[in-house]
Formats: sequence, structure tokens, C-alpha cells
Amino acid sequence: MGLLLLVYCTVSVVSKGATGDAQPDALPSVQGTLPHFIQEPEDAYIVKSNPIKLRCRAAPALQIFFKCNGEWVHQNEHLSQEYKDLNTGLKVREVMINVSRQQVEDFHGPEDYWCLCVAWSHLGTSKSRKATARIAYLRKNFEQDPQGKEVPINGMIVLHCRPPEGVPVAEVEWLKNEELLSSLTDDNIDTRADHNLIIHEARLSDSGNYTCLASNIVAKRRSATAAVIVFVNGGWSLWTEWSPCNVPCGRGVQKRSRTCTNPAPLNGGAFCEGMSVQKITCNALCPIDGGWDEWSEWTVCSSQCERLRGRECSSPAPRHRGKMCEGNSEATENCTDGLCTQNRKLLHDVKPQSVDSSNDVALYSGLGAGAIAVAILVVAVMLYRKNHSEYGVDVIDSSALTGGFQSFNFKTTRQGNPLLLNSSMQPDLTVGRTYSTPLCFQDGADKDLFDPLPDIKVKVQSSFMVSLGVSERAEFHAKGPAETFPRDLTRDYSGTADRRKKGLLTLNGPVSTGREQLRTNGVFGHAGGRMVVPNAGVSLLVPQGAVAENMSWEMHMVINQGEASVQTLEGCEILLGPEVTYGPPVLDLFTPVAMSIAHCAEVDTENWNIQLKRKTQDSKWEEVMSVEEECTSCYCLMDSSSCHLLLGQPGSYALVGEPLTQAAVKRLKLAVFGSTEAGSMSYGLRVYCVDDTPHAFQGVVAAEKTRGGQLLEEPKMLPFRANTFSLQVSIQDVPQFLWSIKPFTTCQEFSFPQVWCSNQQPLHCAFSLERFSPATAQLSCKISVRQVKGHEQILQVYTAVAETEKESVPFFMQTDCTITSQTGPKAFKIPSSIRHRICATFDTANAKGKDWQLLAQKLHLDRNLGYFAKQRSPSAVILNLWEARHQDTADLDSLASALEEIGKIHSKSSPKPDQGEPRPGFGQVEAGCERGAGAPTNQAAEDSAPESTG
Repeated sequence: MGLLLLVYCTVSVVSKGATGDAQPDALPSVQGTLPHFIQEPEDAYIVKSNPIKLRCRAAPALQIFFKCNGEWVHQNEHLSQEYKDLNTGLKVREVMINVSRQQVEDFHGPEDYWCLCVAWSHLGTSKSRKATARIAYLRKNFEQDPQGKEVPINGMIVLHCRPPEGVPVAEVEWLKNEELLSSLTDDNIDTRADHNLIIHEARLSDSGNYTCLASNIVAKRRSATAAVIVFVNGGWSLWTEWSPCNVPCGRGVQKRSRTCTNPAPLNGGAFCEGMSVQKITCNALCPIDGGWDEWSEWTVCSSQCERLRGRECSSPAPRHRGKMCEGNSEATENCTDGLCTQNRKLLHDVKPQSVDSSNDVALYSGLGAGAIAVAILVVAVMLYRKNHSEYGVDVIDSSALTGGFQSFNFKTTRQGNPLLLNSSMQPDLTVGRTYSTPLCFQDGADKDLFDPLPDIKVKVQSSFMVSLGVSERAEFHAKGPAETFPRDLTRDYSGTADRRKKGLLTLNGPVSTGREQLRTNGVFGHAGGRMVVPNAGVSLLVPQGAVAENMSWEMHMVINQGEASVQTLEGCEILLGPEVTYGPPVLDLFTPVAMSIAHCAEVDTENWNIQLKRKTQDSKWEEVMSVEEECTSCYCLMDSSSCHLLLGQPGSYALVGEPLTQAAVKRLKLAVFGSTEAGSMSYGLRVYCVDDTPHAFQGVVAAEKTRGGQLLEEPKMLPFRANTFSLQVSIQDVPQFLWSIKPFTTCQEFSFPQVWCSNQQPLHCAFSLERFSPATAQLSCKISVRQVKGHEQILQVYTAVAETEKESVPFFMQTDCTITSQTGPKAFKIPSSIRHRICATFDTANAKGKDWQLLAQKLHLDRNLGYFAKQRSPSAVILNLWEARHQDTADLDSLASALEEIGKIHSKSSPKPDQGEPRPGFGQVEAGCERGAGAPTNQAAEDSAPESTG
């Protein structure tokens, strides 16, 4: 510092001593002022290890030096240059120094590292501003990451973000789906000074993945990605107009509907509540055809020798699209018996009277002969039609056409299984119907329901049936009027019910089985289980978790017998399956149970109105739901032969159907049994017609067990239509030289109400045959069961009738079920671990739509979604329904296929996984999806590196 003062003094002395000899260019210095700074040092940040440069520029200045943190910087560290300003002529001096990272780090003062410039001139010194030097950095972790949200449309979205600590302070920007957001281009978006993102009114387009981006001169940092889902709750559209009555005449149904499309639920929004279809009954006015009035009196004879009379089509007049009267409304005839006046004179026939008389005799004789011939022809046709009538009492037996001298050759392939009569015919491979609900839990190997029937299934077609071209399941198409249910059908139903109560239906009719009440019990805990009524097609599934932990319920399931409950049904309603009760009444479960009940209806919404009913405390039936309408209290899934219900309230339930048109069909099971009467030559055949459900057929089995009967043919199914026509049962092709049957008993008939309103009670008719000789040990014949103007089914009978063989092969080999309930994991098809993972994956909605609604769609359970939406775990309830529906299958193929389809849909919309990442399969159930809908972040590399400080 002493050196600097010495130089300064020397310069001053020199200047003062040379006043007269000064150079012109030194005049400004002599007349100069204090130095002023043209450029002062500025604040700077040290990035990584790069030093910063501080500059000073002053004029007029003899010397400039830096002073940092109160100490002078060594002269060797200064880089200086000097030049003359052309505008002012003053000398300008510029000085620069470097400040390294090490210098700043080694400084430990109360304030930041600082430097300033000191400039000298002839008149004194000047100081610049202080410039600070700081080390720049940006930490890795955000102080607050934005969180994903689900908001309704038009709601407000607020995403919070607090960037990492840094020097200088980081600036924040927002990315949506990797694109920069700007509040300048969208007034709906506000990015405030506190770094939060605010969307005032959410739109569907605002759904996406949002990322907070923080940056300064050192680095950029990305926050965790927040998935924002803007959902739309469903809303009902307006009701459509009522549809026309679905029948042209009589009682029908009108519908109107609405859709959950105003708006449609999106992105996991709530489904509409309420019914999507409404139905009301309607009565279409039936056409009334016109009828003629009486003829009027004849008019006075006109001048043309004619008189007139007329009639009007007004008794009744045609109405409601009825037909006009057929025929003429006017009639004329000659009024002079052949004599007429012309020019007021009578004209006479010139032929003699004798000729007229002879012509009249010949004419009347010819007419009489023709009338007799026509009468004979009519009588012959009537006799023929009486013998072949659809309503006739007897049916022609084709064996009688051969004169009763047929030759038979009985051969036996196995003991008790003789060959049939006509071995050249094609075999009938018709088999019995398979029910989807289990008959019982087998404890060991599976056993057949029936004993092995005769090995050879060749059926004998009667020559009469072959000649008519009628085969099994032949359909008779009537050319009747195309009207639907007759107006008096209700009267037929009620009349039949009344006659039943009074005991007037004594011909054949329902069979009193005398069965005890079918009941099953089981104790179920938190693990759940399954319960079945043996051989009845009825089961109950108690889901896992339905019972609270450390608790158990003793539950029961009962099939109610008898007709007491049926008599309370209204109008044309019939039972389609057994009435089932489950309890106890105080049962309280967390999730609904799944009940499966076999039914006998050919399901068609156009022809049936099927309802689920529940018995009230006063033993009346109340409607719970219609199977085609939306309902949030229970769920009904109709399969071809079973109905699967999700129920939350114990009680008595029944599936009831009301036919809407004549095309409504319920299935009948047909079976023929036989037995020999002890000590006689008679053999009895009993044909049963029963609703096609396992429970109803068990009534037949119970009745035949008491009689010692044998099943002679595999039971067959007959579609029975609601066309009000009766059911005829006839026996055909009985060998008349071996067996005799009473006349006029070969055809028996059930009225339509008897069959249609059987309500799970079996009907039967009996045929009694008698052998001519005790040596006759074989019986072959056919039983034809057909509905008039409907379907026909043939039951082939071929059996041994010797008393010694009567008990050789019993018809019913099913043993009593020893296991009627199962508990724990063995009662379910889906393993518990897979079930939990499926529920965790699909119960949470996400932006890609991979939620329980997609699961229901792929499992074909996407009707009445409002019911699932009300459940705590929609996916669990969907899987329970799948369990009940597929309890007869032993694999998970359909579920695995559905999950595979969902995985394919997800893979198309998601980035491909790394090669080292395993592909999620059915066992993993798309485990990668459980992380949510957020996009992958770019912090993986940063997380593995040490924190960067610039």
C-alpha cells in the first residue's frame, strides 16, 4: 500500500511541476474530476467448478484495484487495459479478476462473498457497488409433489407444488402429458406465484398426467406425475314414447325406455339410478267383422218383370280393422214365373204342357241323385277325419294295418338289453337335458343319475307315422288367425285352479309325491362356502368375507313343497322353478349371497314377463324385480336353464312367469316308467309330463320308488307353447298278437290349463296292457306325446317284462348325497390370492378405463350396472356371480380369457415394458396396473446419483 501512495505522490508532484510544459492531451486530466464507473461488478453465481469474472471500467482513472471481503486483491490477479474514449478524449481503464469456487468455499464470513472496485484519479478515489459471488445449486427432491385427483366435470382442480431448495430460486413450469402449459393461452388455467396450478372449471380435456418442472441455471427437476381424472356422472335421457301394444288383439304390453346417455358416465362416473325400461299392460281392441242384416221385403214387380230386395252390413258393422261382409247387398228375381209383359201383352210359352212335365221329372231326378252322392261322400270324409282327427279319442295303430301277423325276432346283446324290432333304422341319439346347477356334492367318484338304459338306442318308427312323414319333434303349423293370447285365457287359468281346489280334476292329473320337506343346513364363517339342496338344481353361495371375522352363522335352505303358496299367484302367472327359502331371518351379512335356481322357461323377453317375487309375512307374494328392468336392491341373471340371484335379504323367493304371447314356451320333461303287477298278466306303463327342472322330476322319482317302477327310456324334453291347445299322449305300435289293450284307451289328453299351470307338480297317465301268453317276455311300443298344433316327442319302449327280471336293474342309481355344504377355499373356483388381486386392480377407476365396469363387460355381466355400483367392492360381487354361474365347470378358462382381453386393451394404450421386466399374466392380474394411471417419471437416474449442488 505504501508503494501505491508513493506513486500517487510522484504523479502529483510531476503534474504540479510541469504546468507550463504540459501536453495537450494531459489537459483533461489536469482539469479532471473524480473517477466515475462506466461498468460496475455484478452479482454472479458459480456453476459447478467454473470461475466467475468480475469487471470494472472507470474514467478518468489512473488505477483500478479490486477489494474482496475487505482485503485488496493482489496486483498480479488483475487483468487491466487502458484506452482513450474518442467521444470525450478521457482515458478509460478496465480491470477484470477471476473468483474461483475454492475462494468462495474457503470464505467463512457473516455475509456472502463480495467484491468492489476502487478507482484513482488526480482528484481522489471512487468506489463501486458490492457484487456478491455465490455457489449455485438445486436440490433433488421437491418439498411437495402434486397429488392425483378425481374431480367431477366443471369442478375446480388445484395442484400444489413446492420446488426443491436452490440458488438461485428455481422457476416453476407445468407440463400436461409432457407438453408445456401456459396461462396466457388459456384463461381457465392460473399458475400463481406460489407455484400452484389452478383449473377453475374442469373439462374432459383436462384429464391427463400433470408434472411440476423446476429449473435454475444449474439443473432441471421433475416432480412425481399426478394423474387427474375428470369424470362425468351418468344422467337419464328423456323417456321415449310408449311403444304400440305388442299384440293386435287382447292383453299385451307397452314399453318405453330411456338411456343413461344424458350424459353417459365417463371415467368411472356413477351410473344412473333407477329403471331404464318401464312396462304397462294394454288392451288392444280386437277386430270385429261385419255381419249382414235381415233381407228387406221384396219390391213391387217392375216393368222389366223383376223385383228387388236388399240388406246392410250392420249386424254388426265392421270395426277396428274388421272385415266387410262377404256377398251381395242386393238380390233380384223374376216375378212373373216366366210370364212377362212386353208392350202390355202377356207372352206364353208355345211348348206343350206334357213336354214341360217330362223335363221337370228328369231335372228333379238328376238333382236327387247328385244330392245322395254328395251326402255319401260327406259321411265318408267325416268318418275318415274322425279316425285321424287331432282331437280324436283313438289313434290308428300301424300294427293293425298288417292284420296282426307281424313276425318278431328277439335277440339280446346283453342281459336285460334286447335288440329292438327294426335294427335297420338310424339310432336316435337324443339325450336328457343337463342342468347347470349341481345336483349335490359327490363324496368320491361321480355316479350316473339313472341306470344304464339298453345299449342300442334304435327307435322304432311306426308305419303310420312314417307314412305321414312325421318324425320326432315334428311341428304342426296351424293357419289360424295371427292373434296372440286369447281374451278368455285368464278365465281358463282361474277355472282350472278352482277345479283343482274342488278336486274335480280326477282324470290322471297331478301326482301326489308325499315327499318330505327338502332342507339343507350348514355353518359358515368368514371364509364363506356353498350349500346345495340334493338333486334339486338349487344352490346358495356365501361369499368370502360376507360373515364377520370370529363369527359364524348356522344357515339353512328349504324348498317349499305343495301348492298352498301357488294359489296366491295372480292372473296368468305360473311358477317357473321351485319356491326356495334361505335364512335364518335375522341373518346379517356384509355382501349379498348368490342363489341359483333351475327354471323351465325358454327365456325370451318378447314372449315372457318374468319376475322375482318374495313372500311377505302374510303369505302373499310381492314383486321384487322384473328380470329385464334395472334394480339396485337385487340382481337377476337368466341363463337358459338356471336363474342366478344376488340377494341381500333372507326369505322365500320364487321365479314367476307371465306369458305375453302364444309363442311363450315352457319346457316339459317326459319320462315313461313300467312295472309288472304281481301275479297277473298285466303290465302297466306310466307316462309323466313335468316341468323341466331337477326338483320337479324328483317328485316323479319319489312316486315311482314306492311303486317299484323302472325307467324305460331316457327322459326327453318337449317345448310346450302357450297357444291354449291340449297335450295328447298316445301309445302306438303295440304287437296285437302278443298284447291287448282296452279299446278307446290308446290316446289320453291333458287340457291346456292342466299342463300350463302344473307349477312344478308332475302329471301322468297310465296304459294297462295284458299278455296273451305267460311266455311273452318282451314289450316294444312307442309313446307319442304332442301338443295339438305344437311339438311332438316320441318315447321308445323296449323292455323285458318277466317278473323275475323286475328288480334286476333299478332305474335310479343316484345315492343320497352325503355332502350338502362346503366351506372355505375348496368351495370356490377362484383362488383367494387371485380374487384379492383382481379386486384391488379393478375396484379403483383410472384414466384408462380399466375398472370393474370393463371386468363386468368382458364377463358378459354388463346389465344392471347400477347394482354393482352400490356395492363396497363391485369386482368382488361380480366374481361371486361368476362363481355361481360357472359352478358346474372345473376350470377358470372364461375368467382367464376375459382378463387376457383386458390386458391386451391395456397394452395397446401403455408404453412397452423394459425387456428385463416380466410380462404380467393371469396369476399376476396385470400387477403393473396397480400403480395407478400416472405416467413414468424421469427421476430414476437422478435418484441413483448423489445430490448435485452445481
